[in-house]
Amino acid sequence: MSVQDLVDRAGSIREGEELDLDVLKQYLGPILGDKVGNLSVRQFLGGHSNLTYLLSSGGEDWVLRRPPFGSTVKSAHDMSREYKILSALQNVYSYGPVPIHFCEDHSVLGCDFYLMNYIEGLVIRREYPAKLDLRPAEVRQQFFNFFDVLSELHSVDLVEAGLDTFGRPEGYVKRQVDGWCKRWADAVTPDTVNCDITIKWLNDNMPDESGKASVIHNDYKMDNTIFSIDNPLQVIGVLDWEMSTVGDPLMDLGCTLGYWTQTSDPDFFRESRTMPSDVEGSPTRAEIVSRFQQQTGLSVDHFPFYFCFGLFRLAVIGQQIYYRYYYGMTKDERFAGYVKKAHVLQQMCELIISGKIES
Repeated sequence: MSVQDLVDRAGSIREGEELDLDVLKQYLGPILGDKVGNLSVRQFLGGHSNLTYLLSSGGEDWVLRRPPFGSTVKSAHDMSREYKILSALQNVYSYGPVPIHFCEDHSVLGCDFYLMNYIEGLVIRREYPAKLDLRPAEVRQQFFNFFDVLSELHSVDLVEAGLDTFGRPEGYVKRQVDGWCKRWADAVTPDTVNCDITIKWLNDNMPDESGKASVIHNDYKMDNTIFSIDNPLQVIGVLDWEMSTVGDPLMDLGCTLGYWTQTSDPDFFRESRTMPSDVEGSPTRAEIVSRFQQQTGLSVDHFPFYFCFGLFRLAVIGQQIYYRYYYGMTKDERFAGYVKKAHVLQQMCELIISGKIES
């Protein structure tokens, strides 16, 4: 296996998402010094939310993060929040990229943005890279390691990290349900699926808070983590912290499992998967929950609620992305199918509500 074949690569910049390189070089001169002279910019193309670029010069690399063009959801693309939490975590959680510089001067790129270090490694998306060739036992261990890193995040000491006043953990579950229901209403397009049954069920079945406040990532999934090339079972980086906060870790687990398909799930849901969680060797949701309980000491009661919320939240995010495409705020053709994705997720929510889906 060639290391270079598996490294996640940046490519050409999508139309409409270009950066003004001359302005950027002038701004970054005092920050990067002589390194900025031969600066080049490429784009990582896997994301659907905040935009991620690779800056290179003189054999060194940095990553620039900025909000998407045309976004109307400011709270979901808060660069200062992302930069602040990475700054707080860098001494207590080894997986976050190291933040380098934050810019709030909109005369540079027209938005807030920040720089961080580049972590070279393997990013796994919908399918395993053909050359990776993991055995079922290795797949199982890799996924357990993946969830253990999430458990580690939930175990970070808030006081030690300086995040004990970050976010509002009290009443977090209700605020999340209320907030995502409102976001759904704000992102509706004429061809949108009806989510009334799910919205009512989530409001009627909210559990009490778990009683623990933790740093939560809020979008922890396979392609937001980086695995070591030398040991592909080991997570070495966690990316995309724009929605992170302090809140109930059980909601974070539910958000991650919203991405999780398993072999017992309906074909329509498995066909829409975004990571290879239903290949031979993958643990089931029940096994993941059991391990999470062991790692964190938390009891995961009311799992159907957390799972359903995770799915509904993804439906909202997909609808928000589709809204931008539908109204011409982005030309990215990948977004055209997100209205169908929202429908698939809504179908799964209703199967959970009816008790027909194995948690």
